[in-house]
Amino acid sequence: MFTTLISARELQQRLSSGAPLRVFDCSFELMNPDAGAAQYSEEHLPGSVYVHLDQHLSDKTGADRASGGRHPLPSRETFARTLAALGVSDGMQVVVLDRQGANYCGRLWWMLKWCGFEAVAVLDGGLAAWKAAGGAVESGPSPGPEAGRFTLQPSTAPTASTSSLLQGMGRPAQTVIDARAAARFRGEVEPLDPVAGHIPGALNRPFAENIGPDGLFKPAARLRAEFEHLLAGRDPASVVHHCGSGVSAIPNLLAMEVAGLGRTALYPGSWSEWCNTPHAPCAVG
Repeated sequence: MFTTLISARELQQRLSSGAPLRVFDCSFELMNPDAGAAQYSEEHLPGSVYVHLDQHLSDKTGADRASGGRHPLPSRETFARTLAALGVSDGMQVVVLDRQGANYCGRLWWMLKWCGFEAVAVLDGGLAAWKAAGGAVESGPSPGPEAGRFTLQPSTAPTASTSSLLQGMGRPAQTVIDARAAARFRGEVEPLDPVAGHIPGALNRPFAENIGPDGLFKPAARLRAEFEHLLAGRDPASVVHHCGSGVSAIPNLLAMEVAGLGRTALYPGSWSEWCNTPHAPCAVG
């Protein structure tokens, strides 16, 4: 069972074994929501199914939200039905990928853990690594998968809320890590949300820092050293990750798990919920 990363070679071996497997392509562009589907149609891993951040991994209607922010989570019960419709069944291996440094496929990786499904891994390096390893690609629309049998289980992905973050501010039991770019963290620019800045006391680690020049996640020992330097003696178990809307924080969460620092918490509403919460303090600089 692969639960964090899977290499292109390992995925090829798994596919050739005939073991139950489902591959999802989650490519997406925040400023152009139709781009990911177009990228998938142009070329994708054979048999993979396209999953859209807004349509499959968020509740944009507001009818059944489990979090706030720009990309609200649907309820776990609703998402379990979505997973079954996408062909996920108990006992299979799931692999997720994108073309954006695990920025978007990480969301599906985390949401499966949130629904108690552990056998999910991110394809390290995404489609580029697959092609570099000699993997075949095909083009065309996403196939309609045969429905699966997915059983919702207790969550294995801890979360934090706005109220819990407010209660924990300034306490050693809570360490907030912000995955946004440094300029957004400092409040110099804010292209998406109404208020610029960051949660007071938060640490900044842009999510792209987890990826090396080869397009793969950095080695576990390197990731561990970098996070330990950032934490400066703080307990890794105290970490809560956030970003703009609960999506790009997940590469940091995944990297800490790869580094052997355990599974840490996510604040799904992230800055887009925090900065719209009355009386929630905001810092700049």
